[in-house]
Amino acid sequence: MTGTLVLSVIAVSTCLAFAAEAWVYRRRLNRIPIRVHVNGTRGKSSVTRLIAAGMRAGGIRTCAKTTGTLARMIFSDGNEVPVFRPSRANVIEQKRVVRAANSDNAEALVIECMALQPVLQSVCELKLVRSTIGVITNARADHLDVMGPTRLDVARALAGTTPVGGRMFTAENRVDSLGVLESASTDRGSKFDAISANEVDDVTPEMLAGFSYLEHAENVALALRVCESVGVDRRIALAGMWKATPDPGAMRVFRHHVSDTPWYFVNAFAANDPESTAQIWETAYERFPGVVRRVAVMNCRVDRPDRSTTMADACAQWRPADSYIVSGTGTDIFLRRLLKRGVSSDRIICVGDASPEEILDAVARQPIESTMLMGIGNVAGPGMALADFFRNSEPWMPTVETSTVETLPQNHVLATTPFDSAADSTGGVTDVASANTLELVEAR
Repeated sequence: MTGTLVLSVIAVSTCLAFAAEAWVYRRRLNRIPIRVHVNGTRGKSSVTRLIAAGMRAGGIRTCAKTTGTLARMIFSDGNEVPVFRPSRANVIEQKRVVRAANSDNAEALVIECMALQPVLQSVCELKLVRSTIGVITNARADHLDVMGPTRLDVARALAGTTPVGGRMFTAENRVDSLGVLESASTDRGSKFDAISANEVDDVTPEMLAGFSYLEHAENVALALRVCESVGVDRRIALAGMWKATPDPGAMRVFRHHVSDTPWYFVNAFAANDPESTAQIWETAYERFPGVVRRVAVMNCRVDRPDRSTTMADACAQWRPADSYIVSGTGTDIFLRRLLKRGVSSDRIICVGDASPEEILDAVARQPIESTMLMGIGNVAGPGMALADFFRNSEPWMPTVETSTVETLPQNHVLATTPFDSAADSTGGVTDVASANTLELVEAR
């Protein structure tokens, strides 16, 4: 009897403790009147930063948290710090984010969804964020092993972050996916708003040229609409977005000179679904008409086998690369699929878990010619190392014996819009009116 009583007391005490914790957490959430939960296949981190920057510019004290390439907590003054993780990423860290936003007296919190499992996405919304505004950037065929097997299943999974009695915004444009998202909004009593093609077209090349990195018109249009919904003028919001610090995974183009020939590195690792990557590959293909070689650097992850398969299928359908450099872990899945799709083994080089120097040495096995390299697939591991190499290091010198190198006096990054192709010699933006813009800025 005594043992049973003790267990009963422990059980009741535990339940009361959990109830008290839930009450305290709910109170913290309610102190933040504007809560924006950002989800989607592509562009979540960028849109999170854009919305937060636009709201801050409009006078709303706003904090934000991105998951993306590197998890960041962004405070109301725009300063940001890494999110500490003692082990693997866990959705419970969103509670720490809410507590930090409370300490910063935030009036708004823009938070990126970090869950992949459909059930966890819904739990994050209904229990951890309880957003007043939901945002779904798009619904594309990625993480099919978790959210699939089809693109429409991905849309259903993403719809789990629809707010209850709030507003839902999306830049998705497929009719079937829009039907799924609108149905979820109706079910949870939220107003549904889809960004139209005209709104995307209203984001002009001049507006995109204000960013220090390549930003997509759909992301800007979506972020501007969300900012408008909380009373921030579009012009003020856009000015704030221009000043925002880009996500570490934001797409940039870096240039080095090797043996008097230009080499361009397009960092598209963050665009890890085939559709987004295909768009960027086509843009990069056209952007550098003078290059002799075009090289796709596919960075694999052993825990992303489905992505390796879909990316290999996609690569075989694009305009062909002259070489495919395969790095990372679990490369055999991508290699087998690429060969099965008819890509010649003569154009494939597998370097595994290689350093940036080893990857570039693989490219330089052929005569040094003007080259465009585009990083695709996954940013973790060799992908991030390669991006950091181009962003931070001195111009690289290949170790191929037949090559000689002259270093470029300064390392530059080409911050471009999707419409660009040329810049003047002084680094200014040229021919904006004809949607043909490019800005040359020094890399940090």
